[in-house]
Amino acid sequence: MSFETWTREHRGVWEFVKFNVLSNVSTIVRISLTAAGTALFVQTLQLTQPFQFLVFDYRDTGLGAFIAFLVAEVAAQVVNFFVQMKWVFRSDASFRETAWKYAVLAVVIVVVNLLLPNYVMSFCQTALGIDATLSGTIASVVNTLLAVVVSFPVLKFWIAPGR
Repeated sequence: MSFETWTREHRGVWEFVKFNVLSNVSTIVRISLTAAGTALFVQTLQLTQPFQFLVFDYRDTGLGAFIAFLVAEVAAQVVNFFVQMKWVFRSDASFRETAWKYAVLAVVIVVVNLLLPNYVMSFCQTALGIDATLSGTIASVVNTLLAVVVSFPVLKFWIAPGR
């Protein structure tokens, strides 16, 4: 059986593989822009005054770190939107119909990813007696798995239904 035949016969599995692999494109954008933004906003422009707004607590790292995070996250989500729509799901849905749905999904995932780790780490440390390093790793894994479990079907069936 050829690879092309296999991908055609196992379309959902192939989309899931592409979804996970190509999500790394946005991760690279996020990491790169966070580093560049930190260099610009924190080190060069010295935007280090404490900042706190809603779920965003940058009292220790400052306004520049928040701006770097925000620019990197928005750019990564824009990249991920187009990668998932065009390369993974090959969706022909209109931008107008899909962009707002993706924005809602992205905001939910970002907020959950900001809030959930503290609860997971606390549970791991207090209820299970796991040290902080391993608890942080477990929290990261839980965040990643939750994002995949939620975003893949939401993208596949609601935001970017394939042709």
